[in-house]
Amino acid sequence: MNKNIAFITGITGQDGSYLAEFLLSKGYEVHGLIRRSSTFNTSRIDHIYQDPHAPNPKLFLHYGDLIDGVGLTNLIREIEPTEVYNLGAQSHVQVSFSMPQYTGQVDAVGAVGLLEAIRSAGVNTRFYQASTSELFGATPPPQNEKSNFHPQSPYAAAKLMAYWCTVNYREGYGMHATNGILFNHESPRRGETFVTRKITRAVASIAAGSKETLFLGNLDAVRDWGYAKEYVESMWLMLQQPQATDYVVATGVGATVRDFVEASFSRVGLDWKNHVEVDKRYMRPTEVDALIGDPSKIQNELSWKAKTHWKELAELMVDADVTDRS
Repeated sequence: MNKNIAFITGITGQDGSYLAEFLLSKGYEVHGLIRRSSTFNTSRIDHIYQDPHAPNPKLFLHYGDLIDGVGLTNLIREIEPTEVYNLGAQSHVQVSFSMPQYTGQVDAVGAVGLLEAIRSAGVNTRFYQASTSELFGATPPPQNEKSNFHPQSPYAAAKLMAYWCTVNYREGYGMHATNGILFNHESPRRGETFVTRKITRAVASIAAGSKETLFLGNLDAVRDWGYAKEYVESMWLMLQQPQATDYVVATGVGATVRDFVEASFSRVGLDWKNHVEVDKRYMRPTEVDALIGDPSKIQNELSWKAKTHWKELAELMVDADVTDRS
């Protein structure tokens, strides 16, 4: 019997949880990689968790780690997925300056290990690599699939290795391997240390009277922010194509961190200038001034287009955090 079986690394993260929901809604059998922890770290997927003892479960979780190549190979052979989505990573840019070697091991070597696990297991599957707009770094916007890469962090450099290895396995071994170069994408499930969620959580706390000041870094940085829940569909669409290639996924609209801050505070009727201070400790050693994607290729070839832009995104994230506090 032919059936769609997906294997997702990073299933407990923002993108992984939305992708798991999306694939389950399409009737997929979904397998996710989770790291062993003494505390539960599955809050984003608890609502779709299925007891493996229940009749005909569709969601399965497996302990493992991207730096364990043997474990990955064994899982690929056991699951025999038709689609593999590599979303697992140390994905915080600022943290990558503090943990460059670990970031390289997980984000670069881990991706190669997964590609090699697929190749050596001989499983006929399609592979999606979560690439990032940080690859472009110092390259001026708008950035598209033909723009030069100029990474400005250990995170971006590690992701660049993963990007080129994905291309190499596609060209060298004939694998259906695709890079999705996703620009910043956020949601109420975004990690609390990422700037957008840090902002919206602080807004909710300040509005509730339990916090006074939000400390931020570079307010002039320009980013192309989209809605993660929409972006996971683009990942799936890429793997449905007969030929693998690489795509930029973005809204095509840029805004500064200051713009996002102002929209977030305005949502609760506050003036951001009364509550925000700049702390140089949050500045990166090498700043990325502006990332604005050109999504023409994915719009033209896959008919995918972002529906939610940065201001709407800021408002829905603030609403979610305000609701969580009430």
